[in-house]
Amino acid sequence: MSDKNGVLLAIVVPVYNEGSNLKSFNEQLVKQAESVSSNSYEIIYIDDGSQDHSGVLLKDFCEANKNLRLISFSRNFGKEIATTAGIHEAEAQAIMTIDADGQHPIELISEFIKKWKAGAKVVIGVRNSNHGEGFVKRYGSKLFYKIFNRLTKVRLIEGSTDYRLIDSSVQQEFIKMTERSRITRGLIDWLGYKRDYIKFDANPRLSGEAGYSFRKLLKLAIDSTISMSLSPLYISAYIGAAVLPLSVLTGLFMIIDALIGDPLHLKATGSAYIVVFLVFLVGILLVSQGIIGLYLSHIHTETQNRPLYIVDKGRSINLYE
Repeated sequence: MSDKNGVLLAIVVPVYNEGSNLKSFNEQLVKQAESVSSNSYEIIYIDDGSQDHSGVLLKDFCEANKNLRLISFSRNFGKEIATTAGIHEAEAQAIMTIDADGQHPIELISEFIKKWKAGAKVVIGVRNSNHGEGFVKRYGSKLFYKIFNRLTKVRLIEGSTDYRLIDSSVQQEFIKMTERSRITRGLIDWLGYKRDYIKFDANPRLSGEAGYSFRKLLKLAIDSTISMSLSPLYISAYIGAAVLPLSVLTGLFMIIDALIGDPLHLKATGSAYIVVFLVFLVGILLVSQGIIGLYLSHIHTETQNRPLYIVDKGRSINLYE
């Protein structure tokens, strides 16, 4: 454990339109941070272009408590980028990430610290249940983990969340990663290191509605799979390998059918077989082009060399130079 500015714990909190939650959340978080770190802590809020009064509240919190810092983005860059910015900015021996909606049990922070002090470089919060989680989100999440783990070399534990702690040595390696289409937990897991787990039941949101819509969750799932795996590029090759013998068998069947009649009474003409088969091949071609297009879009994004995020320094507070 290196001594970074004498701070034991940094807590990173991405915020987007959580104004109705922040007062209660901040009071609980500061109280817990002070109790587990003997006042050797910093809380880094990242205002991800909020459209409500979140920015005003965060500014007030930071002005009242010098252990709090505020990074204000010039616009909404997304939760993954906001979390990345907080990890980049943190100056502590251990860095935690937590959501601002109150669903991550703040009282478990002490358990994360214990496991870290026991030697774990990464401590991951694993959700047992999520209050009010819908059918689509629940089973969509299960499907995502199965597909992600099958296609990539990274193994995400089902239910793993962004409620986690990383050692400063992990942080230094994480900072080197420059991907723009990213899933933070996937990148941290890719780094390896000794890890431990804490299971928890998610609390109901303090108020308001979840910021992640189904569309955003779907985009995150696609982006994270594409960025962490090359396997989808091979799907068309696998399909082609299956279609080749199928086309041969279809040709043989048509020849036999023409020679001995119609034993199955299908009454299908040769042209019907050809049309169905051509439609099938066109579908495969379109799917293959779509997969290639996804990778090309990611290549385009990476080669633009734009910054991951832009900080509005005029609205940010207590940042290190």
